[in-house]
Amino acid sequence: MRRNTALFVTISALSGFGSSTMSLVAGLWILDLTGSTSLAALAGLGIYAPQLAGPWLGGLLDRLPRRPTLITTNLVLAAALLTLLGVHAAEHTWLLFTVSLAYGISYVLIDAGETALLPRAFPTAGLAAVNGWRSSAQEGAKLVAPTVGAGLYAWQGGHPVAVLSATMPILGAALYTAVRLREHDSAPPARQRTDLRAGLAVLRTEPTISRTVALAAVTIAMSGFITAALYAVVTVDLRLPSTFLGVLLSAQGLGSIAGGLLVGRLLTRWGPVTVGAVGAILVAAGCLARCLPWPAPTVAASIITGIGLPWTLVAAVTAVQTHTPPAILGRVAATANTVMFAPIALAIPLGAAAVHLGGRPPLIIAAVICLAAAAAAALLRQPRTDGTGNGAGAEPVPGRVGLRS
Repeated sequence: MRRNTALFVTISALSGFGSSTMSLVAGLWILDLTGSTSLAALAGLGIYAPQLAGPWLGGLLDRLPRRPTLITTNLVLAAALLTLLGVHAAEHTWLLFTVSLAYGISYVLIDAGETALLPRAFPTAGLAAVNGWRSSAQEGAKLVAPTVGAGLYAWQGGHPVAVLSATMPILGAALYTAVRLREHDSAPPARQRTDLRAGLAVLRTEPTISRTVALAAVTIAMSGFITAALYAVVTVDLRLPSTFLGVLLSAQGLGSIAGGLLVGRLLTRWGPVTVGAVGAILVAAGCLARCLPWPAPTVAASIITGIGLPWTLVAAVTAVQTHTPPAILGRVAATANTVMFAPIALAIPLGAAAVHLGGRPPLIIAAVICLAAAAAAALLRQPRTDGTGNGAGAEPVPGRVGLRS
């Protein structure tokens, strides 16, 4: 287990570093080539848009062996990144948008593929801890990646950044080959893999999954909803320079690292629904603390939010892994990712509109919504859990098979 843990944590760190480096530089590169801030902002569209195709991409994943698919996806992504060596003028900007789209598709396939592969690499009781450590590794990489990427871009331009970012999925693909699986990694039988609605059915009928995924969707959406409000609070209410946002981002990253290290033990003790609800409460507390008229509570709020967000996400991912039939785990994971991350695309513009009321009203609205989601999850009858967080009394899913341990 230690070998596989080290491999998956390293893969997560490499992925977080490569993606964070390139996502920042892509926008800067487009801006320098075209002089258009609008085009630079659209670079992120290709990353988020494929989330809407999550159920279909997850269905494709369930048709194929998971480890070879993860390796191939990483190698294709690396090849796409290396095409950026051909970018020299504004007419080559389309390559940057194409690579952003390739990143978005790879995120869906890799996130769902790893979620599906992990139960074959670890006993059920170890999944929560591994998911937490992976989260901490990714967030830790994101603390240094933007600085490295921006510095390298300013020094040598975009081509070295593209090569550096391409190295990360190549190394990840190599590490996947070293993972030891407890069973043969083959595609499920054809009869079990054809119904894309199976992913939605599990989300709808399995109470632990539905509640944790809903909690994660709400908190992630609210983190986008308050983006514009945070700008307003820092620059207008606190009268601080916009660069103070970098301090808040670092503080949130540190909170995410700490939260990832703690969440495994909490999931084992409390179960995913409770941990997800506590995470939503922490995000609400962070929103309310940002309403205070002093910088120190705002920094503390970022740390608290950094702890709460990973708790809701890791709780949902662990619930999907431990309450889904293995044959359809790929599409359930991808569908869950769509449900969790797609709402942020709507929440961000809504938050930008709400900030016209001032910086604090959107923060209060977000806090109320997060608290309401946590209360709803807590008030609904929770299934009994065993020591690993598995729902011993959970509502059965039609056609559900026993989880492998």
